[in-house]
Amino acid sequence: MISKPKDQAPRPRVAGVTAPLFSLWTAQSAGLGDIADLPPTARWLADAGFGLLQLLPLAELSRWSDSPYSARAAFGLDPIYVSGTWLDEQVPGTQADAPPRPTDDGPIDYGRARTYKEALLAAAFARFRRAGADADLAAFRERHRDWLEPLALYGALKDRVGDVGWWDWPTGLAAREPEALARARAEHRDAIDYHAFKQWILHTQWARARRELAAMGVALMGDLPFSVTADSVDVWRERALFRRDRSLGAPGDQFNEDGQDWMLPAYNWERLAATDYAWMRRRVRYAGLLFDRVRVDHLVGLFRSYTRPMEDLRDDDGRLVPGAFDPADPAAQEAQGARVLAAMIESAAAEGATLVAEDLGCIPDYVPEAMARLELPGYRVLIWEKDGEAFRDPREYPTRSVACFSTHDTAPVTAWYESLGVDERAELHALCERSVGAPIVLDDAALSSFSPAVHGALLKLLQGSSSELTLLLIQELYASAERINTPATVGPHNWRYRLPAPLELLREQPAIKRALARCRQAVVDAGRAPARA
Repeated sequence: MISKPKDQAPRPRVAGVTAPLFSLWTAQSAGLGDIADLPPTARWLADAGFGLLQLLPLAELSRWSDSPYSARAAFGLDPIYVSGTWLDEQVPGTQADAPPRPTDDGPIDYGRARTYKEALLAAAFARFRRAGADADLAAFRERHRDWLEPLALYGALKDRVGDVGWWDWPTGLAAREPEALARARAEHRDAIDYHAFKQWILHTQWARARRELAAMGVALMGDLPFSVTADSVDVWRERALFRRDRSLGAPGDQFNEDGQDWMLPAYNWERLAATDYAWMRRRVRYAGLLFDRVRVDHLVGLFRSYTRPMEDLRDDDGRLVPGAFDPADPAAQEAQGARVLAAMIESAAAEGATLVAEDLGCIPDYVPEAMARLELPGYRVLIWEKDGEAFRDPREYPTRSVACFSTHDTAPVTAWYESLGVDERAELHALCERSVGAPIVLDDAALSSFSPAVHGALLKLLQGSSSELTLLLIQELYASAERINTPATVGPHNWRYRLPAPLELLREQPAIKRALARCRQAVVDAGRAPARA
């Protein structure tokens, strides 16, 4: 059963870190970071003065993409994040029944990790069933029936009927005919129970991690993807809320002339409005059970979604065809976004959580106006915050904002700095001195590489911002130039970043310890609330 810690109210001027859970591995991990890796990671961050950890989305990945923003469900946690160590404590003897644990060397192998985690969970389920029924599992299923039972049935059908698009299932199941669903529930009862068991185990582990983080004074921030894949339990179950004939994406901009296509079904905004955005309300309320704060991805899409036809998506030259905004009228866009956001804020507040808006990209004027009325913090990315050619002083950022160097979709500050010309670096150095009194000696080393002195000065610059929350990418703690994701590209270079060593070894490395000391000093100098010991 999930319960929110009582003492995790948001605090002013907090320093946080953004990371994918899969990146946070320790000696007990198996293939990628998991839920049990959260407490030691939080302790490491708390020691460096950070009071918040933001995670990328955690819903179950689709099988055609490793992106956490292309999930097969809007609810639930991905079984790939179950901790084998904690599972063995919950159901003793589980690991003895499982195959050898995969090693953590090299890049993340999702297929290998998922196979191992499923073997662990299957062994635990078999032992659990032999031990008899459990009242806690029954209570969990009853409390979360609205999303859990459809998810469990969908997972069972994927296992038994075939992991193909639900539209290729037998007609009765694809169309969700009541008689076909009733037969499936009876025929696949054990498989349905297994999928419900997995979510119970995951949420029990999550509740334990939350308690341990709360005791350290470290808050958790989640990430709400804009939508789900077409082959998801949500589209299968509530297809009237989605348009499978239109694909979500983004128009061209200065970074990508062709724009982006995400291969996600567009929302049917009229049907959503007719339900008072009930599905979105449920989704945000569920996120509020898991997190203290929730980042709303692609905020502008709630006002106006950019879509293209799913068929004939590209022209004869392979370029994305032009799309259109939905709704098309600016007045309708403004009104829609305000209604959706109000519903989401209300739903988050019902669980004691607050929202943060990812308001990057081409943003119409009415969006920041609506955010101000709703007191919704947005992002201020230092590398894009300029007055003409000059970098804007972070002390001028709005208080209700999130200051950062970069996001999971951009290069970390190390790579960005090294891409700057000499004049831009000199201007940035001057800003550091003006803003927080942290000059960087303009010698050849400082001008040609990202030195410890540069790292320290930029940390002070960011933490000294007026923003109530600052976020560093996990790589920026120790000045790594590696990326988490490169948008509009597909391949093994995306979504496989991990800490350069297990946390137990990483935290003892002299260079890492010095980098974390710089982080802590910047947080302390800025007067940001430190994590409790």
